[in-house]
Amino acid sequence: MPSALTSLRRRAKALRRNLRGARMAARALASTEHPLLAHIIPVRRCNLACTYCNEFDDFSQPVPTEEMFRRIDKLGALGTAVVTISGGEPLLHPELDDIIRRIRANGMIAGLITNGYLLVAERIQRLNRAGLEWLQISIDNVNPDEVSKKSLKVLDKKLQLLAEHGDFHVNINSVVGSGIHHPQDALTIGRRALELGFTSTIGIIHDGSGQLQPLGEEERRIYEEMKSWGKSSFTRINAFQDNIAKGLPNDWRCRAGARYLYICEDGLVHYCSQQRGYPGVPLATYTRDDMRREYLTEKTCAPHCTVSCVHQVSIFDSWRAPQQPAPSTPGVASPSELVQIK
Repeated sequence: MPSALTSLRRRAKALRRNLRGARMAARALASTEHPLLAHIIPVRRCNLACTYCNEFDDFSQPVPTEEMFRRIDKLGALGTAVVTISGGEPLLHPELDDIIRRIRANGMIAGLITNGYLLVAERIQRLNRAGLEWLQISIDNVNPDEVSKKSLKVLDKKLQLLAEHGDFHVNINSVVGSGIHHPQDALTIGRRALELGFTSTIGIIHDGSGQLQPLGEEERRIYEEMKSWGKSSFTRINAFQDNIAKGLPNDWRCRAGARYLYICEDGLVHYCSQQRGYPGVPLATYTRDDMRREYLTEKTCAPHCTVSCVHQVSIFDSWRAPQQPAPSTPGVASPSELVQIK
């Protein structure tokens, strides 16, 4: 467990992070002219192969660091509030610490989504020095199986190291839904996260196309129990999750391509990880006009979307600027032809 000095330092950093977050939230409500969150991919390769995941390969090389710097600087110029580094497995990038420093140098909040396998004490301390502000690990089960190796049995030692050494916020996300054989594992994982001083969330896992699959009775019970843990939740939007759990569509205004940007390893802007190819514009040439267009563009995949990060940023603008179908462009698929990544 963390020393008294580590706990004090962590609380001080949390206070500063929360104050910055509050300022960014106020700015988000005041203006729609900047992204709230960008996910950026420094490497598509992953050291695992979870069967439900369509966001990795086993061969890609890391994006050159200087190219990552150019992309991060562009996000800073667009006024992005938060940049989350994802993958693949981002810890496979040899200069990840420098990428985190570049995010912070641009005044943006720096986050990381990792499977946790490569975390050791020295690596966590390097993340501290780089300025990482929050980290999330998704743990799918208590014991590894053919669907996922992201298990509590394998990762618990890593969680203990994070509790002892990490200065940044840590959230542990457990899941129920498609392909998860033992949904009650989510409760065990969530309780362990709280025991270690982390926050805990539960996600409803999407199918291979990123779309909704309603929960069964036992899965619903577990979801409701974890939801009742209240303030232990981190970045949860219950209204979306409640409908997803029931297999019901959500009626909302997806602001992907504007308030949320997904930048792949090739430097292209996409709606999200499950709609790679739309709009498919290079970040280097992405403009506020592109953002204004996508802000107002209705996404036909939205009603059954399970991509919670897009839900979370779009909620800021749920009350303004109704959306409509994008104007048709010769040679470009219309919104009614959106095809999820398989």
